[in-house]
Amino acid sequence: MSIIKEIKPLLQASLKELYGYEAAETELTINSTKPEFEGDYTIVLFSFVKQLKKSPEQLGQELGTHLVQQHPALFTAFNVIKGFLNLSVADSYWTRFLNNHYQQTGFGSLPPIGKKVMVEYASPNTNKPLHLGHLRNIFLGWSTAAILKHSGHEVYKTCISNDRGIHICKSMVTWQLYGNGSTPESTGTKGDHFVGDYYVKFGIIQKEQMAELIEKGMDKKEAEAAAPIMKAAQQMLVDWEAGKPEVIDLWKKMNSWVYSGFDITYNRIGADFDKTYYESDTYLLGKKAVQDGLAKKVFTQKEDGSVWIDLTADGLDEKVVQRKDGTAVYITQDIGLAAQKQEEFGCEQSIYVVADEQNYHFKVLKLICEKLGIPGAAGIYHLSYGMVELPDGRMKTREGTVVDADDMVEEMVNVAKAKTEELGKVKDFTAEELKELYDTIALGALKFFLLRVDPKKRMIFNPEESIDFHGFTGPFVQYTHARIKSVLRKASEAGFKYDALSTATDSLLKLERDLIILLEQYPAVLEQAVSEHNPSVIAIYVFNLAKSFNTFYTEHSVMNAETEEKKSLRLRMASMTANVIASGMGLLGIRVPERM
Repeated sequence: MSIIKEIKPLLQASLKELYGYEAAETELTINSTKPEFEGDYTIVLFSFVKQLKKSPEQLGQELGTHLVQQHPALFTAFNVIKGFLNLSVADSYWTRFLNNHYQQTGFGSLPPIGKKVMVEYASPNTNKPLHLGHLRNIFLGWSTAAILKHSGHEVYKTCISNDRGIHICKSMVTWQLYGNGSTPESTGTKGDHFVGDYYVKFGIIQKEQMAELIEKGMDKKEAEAAAPIMKAAQQMLVDWEAGKPEVIDLWKKMNSWVYSGFDITYNRIGADFDKTYYESDTYLLGKKAVQDGLAKKVFTQKEDGSVWIDLTADGLDEKVVQRKDGTAVYITQDIGLAAQKQEEFGCEQSIYVVADEQNYHFKVLKLICEKLGIPGAAGIYHLSYGMVELPDGRMKTREGTVVDADDMVEEMVNVAKAKTEELGKVKDFTAEELKELYDTIALGALKFFLLRVDPKKRMIFNPEESIDFHGFTGPFVQYTHARIKSVLRKASEAGFKYDALSTATDSLLKLERDLIILLEQYPAVLEQAVSEHNPSVIAIYVFNLAKSFNTFYTEHSVMNAETEEKKSLRLRMASMTANVIASGMGLLGIRVPERM
């Protein structure tokens, strides 16, 4: 139990005993005391002033006196400043907390609670490799799933592969026309990059053909549709829909190349899924949903045969759910897949990790599913995130200016190598150890930088900035962990046992208190990350924890502490800090090295 959860019932009891007032927990606001004031935790008094007809100063004095007198083992002092009651917590509480938890590698986790949650992420198109934007999506989805699982939920990770449509046919027809039978194997190219090159080539050829048509008098829009390569792609889509054997065979072959490439990337970055859905299997699922919606009068059919839903009463607009030719639209497919997922997994919450460009889409999806009575519809949640841009602007796939995920990882490894060699502290590492270290630092930097920003915000990714060993970065946190592990190894080599708990009640120095108080807040941070579906909360916390340890370590020696009891205390602090850093970084999908 966190200390705030311990304080709340004590505050409720004091209010009842002093004033006969039974306060609801929702009325209680307790925060960490601001650094400029004395104290550890602050009770906001304004909620009670009116009901109790007392001035904030008088109320604070009476409550503070009562809490300190009734609970001397917990509170040692108080002060009141402008409606805020600041309480100082006894050093013995913090040392007891440390002694109880410093060895726990799973500190902050909860037992299974039985709630089923699905997290859908990645969801790539099979016409190109994964890019930097996908990395933010994947890291966000994987981390959200890890945090939920750590907090006691039963979690399923899924992916929808967008493996059909005109964009897929563009790669297919270009390879058919210009590939000359080449393969990823024959060219030594990773499968998804191989197919993606033909998608880019399609755009180049289409532009050339458009230029010729425009020169002959067509406008740009006409030329775009009339370009021979576009007509060929559209015909290929018609043939695919008709199940033409040679087109299906080509589609299967090129998709298999892409999936092979995706798997290599997923393994490299530590992403995995419990189940992958394929759009080619799910795009017809919505047809049943349309018939159900018409029967329930949720949908209406217009004279041209198209089917619509009117959401104007819900603050949205009219939305087509089936075209007049009977074909499904994306929203219809998603409705059908939502129903299928529910039948298969029965999750109480279904989280979709999708960029903020689709905010409206998911409002509509949830609303329609609720109106259709699909089980679990109320649990549909869009984890919306902002796009990732580079310092020189937005990426554009069709122009070939996108940053491939594989290329980004390799660039990060090279930067990690250069930065590490600058520090000159790895001369005793073997070649294999160095390779693993560079990979650990590179992926840690990449994941941390993409996860440290609130998902709702757009962000600019700068590779050089992300591997600054002294900045708000993953490598800074990783280096702190390695530094602590070095201290603990020295203690072990010296034969010093810090697991024999000291019974002394030495007072804590300020930086010791600050660090232990921050460690105690980890479970509350996890709760916030779960409730907000926001891994950045953990990234910010572990950075602040690493910074707090470094501040403490700069001022106070561990191995040469003033007394043996102080040495034992500080080693326990170091041990718990390393455990919490490893736990928090692990929930972000980041490894922490034992030495750097």
